[in-house]
Amino acid sequence: MYYSSGNYEAFVRPVKPEGVERKSAYIVGTGLAALSAACYLVRDGQMPGRHIHIFEKDPIPGGACDGWEYPGLGYVMRGGREMDNHFEVMWDLFRSIPSIEDPDLSVLDEYYYLNKRDPNYSLCRATVDRGQDARTDGKFGLSDKGAMEIMRLFFTPDEALYDRPITDFFSDEVLGSNFWLYWRTMFAFENWHSALEMKLYIRRYIHHIGGLPDFSALRFTRYNQYESMILPMVKYLERAGVQFHYNTRVADIGFEISAGKKIARQLQLLTREGKQDIQLTEDDLVFFTPGGCVENSALGSQESPAAYATDLKEGGGWDLWRRVAAQDPSFGNPDKFCSDPEKTNWMSATVTTLDDRIPPYIQQICKRDPFSGKVVTGGIVTVKDSNWLLSWTFNRQPQFRSQPKGQLVGWIYGLFSDRPGNFVKKPMRACTGREICMEWLYHLGVPEDQIEDLAAHSANTIPCMMPYITAFFMPRAKGDRPDVVPEGAVNFAFIGQFAETPRDTIFTTEYSMRTGMEAVYTLLDIDRGVPEVWGSMYDVRDLLNAAVKLRDGKKITDLNLGLKERLALKEALKAIAGSDAEKLMREYHVI
Repeated sequence: MYYSSGNYEAFVRPVKPEGVERKSAYIVGTGLAALSAACYLVRDGQMPGRHIHIFEKDPIPGGACDGWEYPGLGYVMRGGREMDNHFEVMWDLFRSIPSIEDPDLSVLDEYYYLNKRDPNYSLCRATVDRGQDARTDGKFGLSDKGAMEIMRLFFTPDEALYDRPITDFFSDEVLGSNFWLYWRTMFAFENWHSALEMKLYIRRYIHHIGGLPDFSALRFTRYNQYESMILPMVKYLERAGVQFHYNTRVADIGFEISAGKKIARQLQLLTREGKQDIQLTEDDLVFFTPGGCVENSALGSQESPAAYATDLKEGGGWDLWRRVAAQDPSFGNPDKFCSDPEKTNWMSATVTTLDDRIPPYIQQICKRDPFSGKVVTGGIVTVKDSNWLLSWTFNRQPQFRSQPKGQLVGWIYGLFSDRPGNFVKKPMRACTGREICMEWLYHLGVPEDQIEDLAAHSANTIPCMMPYITAFFMPRAKGDRPDVVPEGAVNFAFIGQFAETPRDTIFTTEYSMRTGMEAVYTLLDIDRGVPEVWGSMYDVRDLLNAAVKLRDGKKITDLNLGLKERLALKEALKAIAGSDAEKLMREYHVI
């Protein structure tokens, strides 16, 4: 497997891998990484669909990318997905997956024209004082000292960041700024999370720094993530003859490890009919998603809280990874990520408005008609003075194809599930859906004497507790995540958010899909380049632009420098006078 960039290889159809007809594939899970691996096996690996088996412990596919109407409960979206125009693997695959609404279009076509005609941006990024605009005004609010702390992290070698939290590098100069408010709520970072991951994120999205305050950097799907991404992939695979096995858990994977070779030899399944073993040969490829950010997630209801259950059970992603990791050090260290759920949990809730009483409060804040079918909030609105650090969003409506006219479906989440609310004096994790809705309505500015009635009769709210949703952000070191294909591996690969691939960042659709592509391309030795991670961190134009935008447009001549530094800057600017370097710096408002 190798990387490539540009369009020289981008549209090449790979030669059929030698001997692929006699190979089979067994894929654990139906999340985005697993489905991507299956799609690449079909499209580029040209493996017969009937040779591909996908095992899913739940009755429906999708993993963390869900979006479902549960009978008797209501619409549920555990999370949302923010996309980037430089998700190179994602668009490489989705150009080949037909849209479920218009088979003449690919998912990429559909997505591209949607966001071209209805570009995303926010008109209110944060509120305070019960629905009043927080007037962040697109500013990061960083001091020179805070900007330097971010720059130092950007240039710190990975090895110096192993097992260290963000607070080792950022002071209140960063943590008290609008920058951190935007960042932590957009990506769900906590102060104690990995400094390494923070650095990787800054580098990966340096080209989008200027678009973070108003979310103009982001793009979204038409419907929820399940209907817009997962369902088209499932339909594509079903048409190819891929075999889906639902309600089937993979309890263990047995490996033969000797003389530098590592071979997956056995799958142990738990099905409704009981235990079943599958014996594997070197021609049987295994793709395994270790861990799971939505493992142990639990739904509540309008009148009941979601359970906070942290015990990891047999047949789950964490239990399986522990069993696998015990067999070889190169298979990673799951306990680095799943041993402290108090540091990896947050809660979400899906709210469905049932009449016309709540939508005017949404419209007053987002400054758009939420029933227009176009961008509504343009990303999350963060309640800056919320004890739960509550954020909420309404994407284009309807969010579900079955959604009744006149209803809105939106998403709420709180980073601090253990703190009492401002209006509902209970921790978010102890609240029913109705109580979470009450807290949200309070922060929308609904008169207090109407809050309880609206939450009870004008909305249906389903809470979801996710104990391990940010497990992948925990401080880590080299080797804690297994390589996609570990050294010596013959017939297996790790995929998903807890597999290791260079330069890309977790908690993204791209990361999952990239690991799926790299796994297939490596095990089948496909002669076509995997698209390289977008190289904006190596583009001087993006670096200059980000440096200026991070300081809210201030030029380097506005830096608070000492006499010695001012003289050095003056001499440096004199040295480049009249050159292309000066021209470039003026173009990007550095000087």
